[in-house]
Amino acid sequence: MKIVKHSGDIVDFNRSKLKRSLLKSGASPTMVDDVLQLIEKEVYEGISTKHIYKMAFGFLKKISNSNAARYNLREAIRLLGPAGFFFEKFIARLFSSEHYETKVNMILWGKCVSHEVDILLKNNNIITMVECKFHLGRDAATDVKVPMYILSRFNDLKEKKHEIFFKNDVISKCWIVSNNRFTADAIDFAKCSGLELLSWDYPPANNLKTKIDRHSLYPITCLTTLTLSEKEKLLILDVILVLEIVNNRDDLEKIGLSPNRIKNVIKEASELCGFI
Repeated sequence: MKIVKHSGDIVDFNRSKLKRSLLKSGASPTMVDDVLQLIEKEVYEGISTKHIYKMAFGFLKKISNSNAARYNLREAIRLLGPAGFFFEKFIARLFSSEHYETKVNMILWGKCVSHEVDILLKNNNIITMVECKFHLGRDAATDVKVPMYILSRFNDLKEKKHEIFFKNDVISKCWIVSNNRFTADAIDFAKCSGLELLSWDYPPANNLKTKIDRHSLYPITCLTTLTLSEKEKLLILDVILVLEIVNNRDDLEKIGLSPNRIKNVIKEASELCGFI
């Protein structure tokens, strides 16, 4: 059976690939087999992968909110847009979990011009700048022009001392983070130029998804028990991570949730982060 990908490409329906993605949600093999059987009854020639994803998410949600939330991770990261400001905060939280000191959205003067830097990190007295490239489209890729441009900004900034965490800090490393993927040329250029890359699937063994799962750093937009409007209100309150509400009802009360809704949200959050 032929299906249509997000890019418009037509490919064969791959049951094994779908099964792997469902298992990554944390659902049990029995649960996954049940969901697959339900999906296989509904698929038809020419169905889109987007429609299959929606079916899988819907079936998972009926069985387990937390598994559905984990399955929805990539879409949840996309919901940190459209501007990407909340994505930058999310990435800063991720580095904080790995024992970095962080600052976001600073204006620094380079040798030639000023630059707005998305995130600055400090670890073992090494100062690193981080530039985030956020894409709304699922198939958009960060191409080689991006690391080429960011390298020129990095070179301008590392020529001067800055007041960031302390006076006379020197920026000596640079990361580029994307919610999607990098092209092969972008990866090759970054390796050659000494830039560090992080994306949904790169590096293969320590990518964005891997880091999120390892530390249970799921964005608040993952939760299936909240509406889009409620998620936006929490983001505005600087509630970026699911972990931040597990033991804190206050922000959920601030956005007007009833006690019963709060109970359901905290239950899903606790299951998602491994506290139940």
